[in-house]
Amino acid sequence: MNEPEFQDRYEGGRALAEHLRDYAGRPGVVVLALPRGGVPVAAEVARRLGVPLDVFLVRKLGTPGHEELAMGAIASGGMRVLNREVVDELNIRRDQIEATARREALELQRREQRYREGRPPPDVRGRTVILVDDGLATGTTMRAAVAALRILEPAAIVVAVPVAAADSCTSLALVADRIICVRMPEPFYSVGLWYRDFDQTEDDEVRALLAQAAQAPPSTGAQSSA
Repeated sequence: MNEPEFQDRYEGGRALAEHLRDYAGRPGVVVLALPRGGVPVAAEVARRLGVPLDVFLVRKLGTPGHEELAMGAIASGGMRVLNREVVDELNIRRDQIEATARREALELQRREQRYREGRPPPDVRGRTVILVDDGLATGTTMRAAVAALRILEPAAIVVAVPVAAADSCTSLALVADRIICVRMPEPFYSVGLWYRDFDQTEDDEVRALLAQAAQAPPSTGAQSSA
């Protein structure tokens, strides 16, 4: 197997920002991170582009008995996306889907309150949204985020990740206005294999990064790469 592409999520974010330089300092651009792992990546992107940072909450719906396998996802605003291939192949019952969705909705609400700390969600209507995560495996969670964001009528949605499975980038390109996948290693296996440090991002780190971004208004231009 090849060596990991990135030391950690912050390095992934710096690499991703280089591919998004045409958005630097542009009015009407906002970076939205998928918590929790996407926040360190997005923080670097937003800082280097000189644009605002916020979060967009999405929760994976894990398959009963195989929680790491996504049968779908839910996002802020009540949007739900199901992976019909997984649901049908494993004969997952509707009551199992509903029970999982209710549990994840509670966690989504908890995180929304904890991360925002009273700050209102950003108004994305008419804006260009750069939607960032630490990587794409199946892409189910990101598809849920894109579908939920469409309802809010942004001008454009750019999906941007440091590393991804090639087929997931291809499928996301059908629903996003633009997609940036810095690395698409083969075979892919999982997102975590392509980072040397892939420790879980904790709530406190997310809150600190968001608070820092809120307290320091973005500059009018891109940050130096130094």
